[in-house]
Amino acid sequence: MSDDRLIVGLDLPDADAARAMVARLGDSVGFYKIGLGLLASGGLDLARELKSEGRRVFLDMKLFDIGATVTAAARGLAEEVAPDFLTVHGDPQVVAAAALGRGGAPTRILAVTVLTPLDRADLDAALIRDGDLGAIVVERARRAFAAGADGIIASPRELARLRALPEAAGRLIVTPGVRPAGAAAHDQKRTATPAEALAAGADHIVVARPVVAAPDPAAAARAILAEMAAA
Repeated sequence: MSDDRLIVGLDLPDADAARAMVARLGDSVGFYKIGLGLLASGGLDLARELKSEGRRVFLDMKLFDIGATVTAAARGLAEEVAPDFLTVHGDPQVVAAAALGRGGAPTRILAVTVLTPLDRADLDAALIRDGDLGAIVVERARRAFAAGADGIIASPRELARLRALPEAAGRLIVTPGVRPAGAAAHDQKRTATPAEALAAGADHIVVARPVVAAPDPAAAARAILAEMAAA
């Protein structure tokens, strides 16, 4: 049986490959992430199909633009695709614009704090202010909540500090960069195991390559579910 705390990222070459993966995973997974990589190859149609089949969908679009454009995009996606989760960059004006566009639809707006593959050196290269990366994540989360975010995207390393925020009460924390014990980190720099992420306060974990690149994806998903159940 699936556990919707596990979201499998369909990080695959095209929508047909993603459909084939969903078929291979069968009943072991009920919640899928569709990101920008599939946008040009039918990703939104795939999202609609998954929703029509009773599955849950996380549209990882990371919207970032002027307010009017973000509002229009969030409105269109909430009305036409009806994803369960939709990501935006965590700048307060972007979050507020997305929340306005979503309106009364059930889509949850999730704010990206700092992308999980980034570390302090990456922030320096992007001219982002000095300071501890974790402290920046916490402050961005606080401001995103104040702007109307239903939840945030954050790495496992900041989970405990984020869950302790008074503003995080009743809000979602969704955690990418999760790797089963012994799995390669790939391009993620701030990782944890599924059990560690859940224990630190994650509501959902996102796993892609350790499942979709496994020789037996369904078995890989079941192993993660077993680890989650034991957490």
